[in-house]
Amino acid sequence: MSFSLDGIGVVHPNGQRALARVTLAAHNGERIAVIGPSGAGKTTLLRVLGAALRPGQGEVQALGEHPWRLPARALKQLRARIGTVHQAPPIAPRLRVVTAVLAGRLGQWSTARALGSLFYPSDIAGAHAALARFALEDRLFDRCDRLSGGQLQRVGIARVLYQRPALLLADEPVSALDPTLAHAAVGQLVAQSESTGATLVASLHAVDLALRWFPRIVGMRDGQVAFDLPAAEVTPALLEALYASEGGVATQGPLPVGTAEPAFHRPDCP
Repeated sequence: MSFSLDGIGVVHPNGQRALARVTLAAHNGERIAVIGPSGAGKTTLLRVLGAALRPGQGEVQALGEHPWRLPARALKQLRARIGTVHQAPPIAPRLRVVTAVLAGRLGQWSTARALGSLFYPSDIAGAHAALARFALEDRLFDRCDRLSGGQLQRVGIARVLYQRPALLLADEPVSALDPTLAHAAVGQLVAQSESTGATLVASLHAVDLALRWFPRIVGMRDGQVAFDLPAAEVTPALLEALYASEGGVATQGPLPVGTAEPAFHRPDCP
């Protein structure tokens, strides 16, 4: 079992309930897309899965551990095995791209190696290979504040792929990308899951991306799981009910005619 959530409840300090009685589990290597309207609890769910947020109710298991029963050192080691792609990557603007990517393994390195890498990158080839998956290898030594929003978002994905986590979480990872680049980026996340056996859970606002790349779809609404189904069983009626308050189902947009498998091929794309 990769993770399990049993009766999870989260209430924000302002009293707003973010999750209510959420129960969810996944086997190793599963790929799950979490969809739903804004404010449904998708980001909170991923924070709980990533052992970044302790729920007020329920039991959490991740990668064979109960995170909130662990001592501080063991909890840190567990978090190093979990990678999270953020919608807005937490990357310092003045950081070099190569250093930002290598930061993916800081939790796995010794203190000496981590500090040394800040002065001279310890695995330039590894960072180059991760960036090449997104046609960004030519930006290896650029400062991050010279990148566009879409490029920075792809650097954030490259960093987590370089980490090679056992549990890969992605919170709206392609919100700044056009349809072709979004499909290609999600394809890289899926390829990482397939090649390493990592469990992949991605929160996506674009339903077409979820249905295209993920065998299992979890719909969330009002902090609860509305449905948990194979992609083939997610009907237009279910989606209409899920997004009723938003007036329509969100999509990333169609791929260009004739595009079968998106791939990064333009180093200068935004």
